[in-house]
Amino acid sequence: MFYSEVEIGQKAKGRVGIMFTFLGAIKPHSIRRIKIVNMQSYFYLGFIVILLFSASNSHPEFINFITEAEPTNFLDGFSIQELEEQQNTDVQCAQSPEFCPAAIYRSYDGSCNNLKNPTWGASQTPYGRLLPPKYGDGISSAALAKSGNELPWPRSISLLLYPEVKIEDPKFTLAAMQFGQIIAHDMSLIAEPNTATQCCTQDGQPLQANQLPAGCFPILLPEGDPQRQVTNTKCLNFGRTLTTRDLNCPSASGATDQVTIITHFLDLSNVYGSNAQVNQMLREFNRGRLRVAQRNHREWPPQANNVSQSCPFARSTTEACYMAGDVRVNQNPQLAVLQIIFLREHNRLAQILSELNPHWDDETIFQEARKINIAMYQHITYYEWLPIFIGVTNSYNNKIIFESKGGFVNDYNPKVNPATLNEHATSTSRFYHSLIVGFLDLLSKQRQVLGNIRLSDWFNRPTVVESGDNFDQLTRGMITQPESKANQFVDKEVTQHLFRPPGQPFGRDLKAADVARNRDHGLSSYNDYRVLCGLPKAHSFDDFLDTIPKENVEKLTLLYEDPDDVDLTVGSSLEKIVPGTLAGPVNLCIFTEQFYRSRAGDRYFYENGSPNTGAGFTLDQLNEIRKVTMARLLCDNGHNLAKLQPFIFLRISFSNQLTSCDNIPSVNLLHWKEEKLGTSNADHFF
Repeated sequence: MFYSEVEIGQKAKGRVGIMFTFLGAIKPHSIRRIKIVNMQSYFYLGFIVILLFSASNSHPEFINFITEAEPTNFLDGFSIQELEEQQNTDVQCAQSPEFCPAAIYRSYDGSCNNLKNPTWGASQTPYGRLLPPKYGDGISSAALAKSGNELPWPRSISLLLYPEVKIEDPKFTLAAMQFGQIIAHDMSLIAEPNTATQCCTQDGQPLQANQLPAGCFPILLPEGDPQRQVTNTKCLNFGRTLTTRDLNCPSASGATDQVTIITHFLDLSNVYGSNAQVNQMLREFNRGRLRVAQRNHREWPPQANNVSQSCPFARSTTEACYMAGDVRVNQNPQLAVLQIIFLREHNRLAQILSELNPHWDDETIFQEARKINIAMYQHITYYEWLPIFIGVTNSYNNKIIFESKGGFVNDYNPKVNPATLNEHATSTSRFYHSLIVGFLDLLSKQRQVLGNIRLSDWFNRPTVVESGDNFDQLTRGMITQPESKANQFVDKEVTQHLFRPPGQPFGRDLKAADVARNRDHGLSSYNDYRVLCGLPKAHSFDDFLDTIPKENVEKLTLLYEDPDDVDLTVGSSLEKIVPGTLAGPVNLCIFTEQFYRSRAGDRYFYENGSPNTGAGFTLDQLNEIRKVTMARLLCDNGHNLAKLQPFIFLRISFSNQLTSCDNIPSVNLLHWKEEKLGTSNADHFF
């Protein structure tokens, strides 16, 4: 390590042993050494230095969580349109493969990653859990207060605790938030019924109890609600997630568990799909390429066949509306931009690989390009993005990242279940809805603001991305405009206007939905997770003062009857941020545990070497991948992004100045050139 540290800790109780270790404040003068071992590490270490020096301004105390985790048990014949519809509706239990061949490429559905537990991490399997579920009836109904009364309405919580107060983050750009959504969409997509569940009348009134369909969890609006006052809306639609009970899936715990229909791995499933049939729909089957639509001499994702379903707010069926490995590709403009970047990167890689290895067939080119694309994405996630959110020191101490010495890490542990934790997908990752900015800047090459677009005008309408020079202008805006500060304040564009229909004054409420989803998934209380993460159990509301400011503790007393009633997603969102991170103590605990599992439980993780099977990279190839940054991907796949700051998740500064793309390191694909003809690698894919 190249920092000084002091450890004190208290062993946490619970199924997962998590050690709190408070580290001494890291200041520039306390850094003992920085060892540059090769040019690949030089560029990355510059980023770490920026983070450490930046963090020193706030006198940080980093929290370290030492984890000893016990594993939790838990196109043929189709048209393109049928496959597209199946991507949305075909929800069933994952079947354990009878045989897992020694494949050198990861499967599309995530199966056979773990050879002894072949469904671990596979699509259409349950989320993992850190604590047992907490349902009102012990089976599946929404939790009740300790007294047996109903918990406070989600909308009431949203209105009181999550107002709009605009505070810019002083260090990080909107790209950090947006890349986080790419990661979230790669790890989790809840299973929902084939047809939309209507939990309110068409004019937004509550249904009678005997008329309420199964699977409904309507969000009711209290008196005085601004939307209710203007439109008389009293009910917002909210359907429950399909579970192992709904689908008759086996559950190792015997409890009701929610199911994700995509893979749990960081495998760019949002680009490549989470099963072989969807992947076929996305491929060109020519020189390893993904399908694209050509417009204005640029490559865009293929057009969705059912525009009214994929882009319900489109003005016409000829508007750009995308099809990708994830059905949420069209959700907002900057999400679409990043999806397009990874699509174009695949085809860029495929083009170069096909030229370097003209003897490779389509399948080999495709799989090698996919493998490299996923590896670069994993590297950016772990070494460029995660240290911002969970802290540099915390990342090193918990074996989330490693000081590169030019070798393999080889930390795969077949006893670690890589499943996306319900607590992470349903609570912790949703805290970062506070980073959202409601108006997206359009910037010129000189970084002058040319205008902006309102987020709620362009939900599920990606056509704005292709208009004029918007692709580059939105990209420059994303990497220059600051994200909102990580706190309890949330932009009205998502608390009052989420998915607002054209011409309507209001939409849905993302934070109310977050609270409702927390209860839908039966997450234990915030107090339970405090204990799991090494904090003392709160016996009174005042006991929350060690992590939550007094004014928010007072608001909790207005909403909840007892400290044990406080929802995880609510309590954790009010915590004081741990300096040097973007999370409070409980969120940091869950976040760290998730990303330890996501790498240690992934046999194909890019830093694992498998020289005997061919599943990994050669050491030369791995060290090339370690050069990549998100800035490089933007340089290679934007339209005319000639100058960027080297670390696009950080705001432009003296230590992160605009520079020519020529100066940003790139991956040398000559290390993938085969000198001799041999057996196609694709022969080893299943």
